Amino acid sequence: MNNPLLADFATPFDTAPFDKISPDHFLPAVKAAIAEAKDDITTIKAEALPTFENTIEALDEAGKRLGIIAGIFFNLNSAETNDEIQALAREISPLLTEHGNDILLDQALFQRVSQIFDLKDQLELSAEQVTLLEKTYKSFVRNGAKLTTDKAEELRKIDQQLAQTSLKFGENALAETNKFVHYIDQESDLEGLPEGIKEAAAQIAEEKGEAGKWAFTLDYPSYIPAMTYAKNRELRKILFLANGTKCAKGDELDNQQNIKDILKLRHDRAVLLGYRSHADFVLEERMAKNPDQVMSFLNALLEKAKPKGVEELKELEAFAKNLDGLDSLKKWDFAYYSELLKKEKYALDDELLRPYFQLEKVVDGVFQTAGKLFGITFSPRTDIPVYHKDVTAYDVKDKEGNHLSVFYADFFPRPGKRNGAWMTSYKGQHIKENKDIRPHVSIVCNFTKPTKSKPSLLTFNEVTTLFHEFGHALHGMMAKGRYESLSGTSVFWDFVELPSQIFENWCYEKECLDLFAKHYETGEKIPEELIEKIKRAANFQQGYQTVRQISFGLLDMAYHSKDPADITNVFDFEESVMKPTDLLPKVSGTLMSTSFSHIFQGGYSSGYYSYKWAEVLDADAFELFQENGVFDPATADSFMKHVLSAGGSEHPEILYKRFRGRAPKQDALLKRAGLISE
Repeated sequence: MNNPLLADFATPFDTAPFDKISPDHFLPAVKAAIAEAKDDITTIKAEALPTFENTIEALDEAGKRLGIIAGIFFNLNSAETNDEIQALAREISPLLTEHGNDILLDQALFQRVSQIFDLKDQLELSAEQVTLLEKTYKSFVRNGAKLTTDKAEELRKIDQQLAQTSLKFGENALAETNKFVHYIDQESDLEGLPEGIKEAAAQIAEEKGEAGKWAFTLDYPSYIPAMTYAKNRELRKILFLANGTKCAKGDELDNQQNIKDILKLRHDRAVLLGYRSHADFVLEERMAKNPDQVMSFLNALLEKAKPKGVEELKELEAFAKNLDGLDSLKKWDFAYYSELLKKEKYALDDELLRPYFQLEKVVDGVFQTAGKLFGITFSPRTDIPVYHKDVTAYDVKDKEGNHLSVFYADFFPRPGKRNGAWMTSYKGQHIKENKDIRPHVSIVCNFTKPTKSKPSLLTFNEVTTLFHEFGHALHGMMAKGRYESLSGTSVFWDFVELPSQIFENWCYEKECLDLFAKHYETGEKIPEELIEKIKRAANFQQGYQTVRQISFGLLDMAYHSKDPADITNVFDFEESVMKPTDLLPKVSGTLMSTSFSHIFQGGYSSGYYSYKWAEVLDADAFELFQENGVFDPATADSFMKHVLSAGGSEHPEILYKRFRGRAPKQDALLKRAGLISE
């Protein structure tokens, strides 16, 4: 069988040959690429005298084909999966885990790395080379290279079990999301829902063979509008309970035991490596450094945000009582009455804004914003293969007209795609034999689909999500590093959100909105008074939202900063941790942990705090743009040079100070959120 994954891709820019790949290609390709990667390692070990070039640089180059194949496979498992791909993931994941352990537990290889590391101060290395050497050495040590043979074997078993259990957690969460659908028979039960949302619900029902009804699912573009606009309180309750009990019903999709297993495995692994907890292990390689500093950071923010959150909730309760005689505000009421209150206070609601945010125009606006800041351009390429008809591929060029990156955009929900939004990479940037290998990056979202009568019209929240993920993509596309393991988004986890979160700020700037926010029917620019309302409403309920984000960070830390042996009941544990931050009454039977994919399937374990951490950085960094002009060329060039293009070439504190001229301050975030006065 000719396997397209093992041949030269023969596609524009060597992009993934999606049009030629079928699921049965993956397993043999992974096995062949592992054998090839093992040959790379054998070649490294055969060199007589270890040098930086023949060992450290060679390790960074080793297994490149395997990395590309694995990247294609696992990106498909997130964005376009099916039963066959999920079954393959259960086979492929252990093979990759074993291969990774074979490298990092190879004593002969580690000896070579150690010898070079011990000579670090005598070698004439650049700052980037020093970073690579330190990262390589630490990756061995932090993955068991100094363990005895029996302990190393124990680590291998833990890693295999962790890989499988995390996969199962994610499969269950996706299956639960896809399983739920709620039908409405009477249009009178849809009062409050905008026409576009009703049309979308009718379209979902028709697609599911229930023409003449309206269907609601747990996909965000269906769930969020229903929770925000439906006057039907029972509908909101049904949807809230379905979403809030995902994978927590005691059936075959329940994730409670998976959580306990993952926590035990992570803790056992950390202890085996000499750490007090999983959080101690993770945070050693973060800007925050240790659990105590994370907890201090979160609690200091909570101290500022909670009084404001309590005050905001009282205002909302009084509003709901006055409007509808509601005596007890429940969690399924929050979004609905918040939207009505926002409309009353600011004469602003998402349905007023949607007509100005046609998806195609917002995408063009994102491209124009990046163009004004960094001089880059985007051209759609129909000759680049894609994995689904909804995906668009672009050739990205720099200000000199040179090829910079391939960019994929995938915007709509479907059964094979997990919820949420993310940026990912198919190929990282690096220098090979003096040639700059340019990256292939992608953003994947779940936005409101077009209907028969309307194009895709985004909420303002979806607009900021698109800018956020595009900020991550810029970090990947603008990379100018020498080594792939240090380029693009290969940075400390609590620094990686800076480029994404800072890019959201342009959504609030008239200069930016004027580029793309035009009414989809009339072409009229978004009125200036609407822009002012968006700005005034920007910190609406920021106290409450900040407390909510902090609560997730605290739950993550509670799970990972101590021995999880005492966690016998996930319901009880979550409730005890979140009680101080739960400003609304707990709803019996609900459990967010069982679908908290960020920390149990994604890479955010002991790292959820990083969203707030990076908000401090982004608010502080954007202040400089505001001082100099939001499209100021010198500020943009400095941000590109010291943040976007630098990747992980040096410690993020050094890079940030080069851009900002000093360490970050919290004040900008607190002012922006309205938690302290100007």
